[in-house]
Amino acid sequence: MAEILGFPDRTTCEECGVDQAVTKTGAVRKHKTKVDGVSMPCTGGGRLVGPARIPRRSKSGYYRCHVTGEYLRSVTTILGKGSPKEALIHWAGNLVAETALDSLPYLVKASRRAEERKEAYDWLRRAHTRKKDERADLGSAVHSLIEAHVLGTPVPEEIENDPELAPYLGHFRDFVRDFEVVFEASEMVVANYTQQYAGTLDYLLRSPHIAGGALLMGDTKTGGELDVKGVYPEAGVQMAAYAHAEYGWLRNGDRVPFPRDVHEVGVVLHLRPEGYRLIPVRCGPEVFDAFRHVRHGADFNTDLAPNVVGNALPVPTKTTTDRKAA
Repeated sequence: MAEILGFPDRTTCEECGVDQAVTKTGAVRKHKTKVDGVSMPCTGGGRLVGPARIPRRSKSGYYRCHVTGEYLRSVTTILGKGSPKEALIHWAGNLVAETALDSLPYLVKASRRAEERKEAYDWLRRAHTRKKDERADLGSAVHSLIEAHVLGTPVPEEIENDPELAPYLGHFRDFVRDFEVVFEASEMVVANYTQQYAGTLDYLLRSPHIAGGALLMGDTKTGGELDVKGVYPEAGVQMAAYAHAEYGWLRNGDRVPFPRDVHEVGVVLHLRPEGYRLIPVRCGPEVFDAFRHVRHGADFNTDLAPNVVGNALPVPTKTTTDRKAA
């Protein structure tokens, strides 16, 4: 099981130097060692090894650093809480309207009975959520394809044989060939302890056709249409956060300093079934400043906003007014 998850079956305990088993969660099995001839629990038991040391994003939107014990807020959570997305509001409204017009017979019939009316209402108002989930599934699959290509590992069979995904993989390979891309990292977890955030970047790359082969932040987007704007400024803000990370985790679980020579302009690969576009996106210091402002907004919405508005005050009664006067 450990080998399937990428953990070693056994490792040498850093405290006692004895070969020990590794649990399915990637931790050194708890064991005992002798201290001054007395058998005591070894402090090396329970320590994470290998890839298990790479922080993972929790459902609450935080990465826990196993090195310092700090909880670092996710970049995507920060952007979601602190940056208004007006385009998404219009997209959701348009999608619901389109769904309604395409489903008029059903909606008219359902409107005649209270129970069916509520069911139809719930179905209609969730149109954007269903579409978003579909896009998320597609985006995740495309990212898995790209990661497998970058790492030279086999593509999961269910993804490789999916006819819907085949055009994406083909156009991605076209992009790699056309720009002679060399990848230096993929799906790397990075962190900035000073600003208290962490996230997972898509990839770092170099191309002799872009910025003289400089190290670039890279991201992949699969939304929109190829001839319609599908890349938004938030992409630059997100990449700026990653580009200004202080540390990153290698795949063996080691934490290393993050490169300081990342170019201030990154690229977004807009990948669609009909082709691809490579779009330059600024992610330098001024965009990083914008990210920090977004962080303040996210902190307000998450931490302070719930406690800003209090409960309504009771209406004064004659009795309490007379008591105060006395």
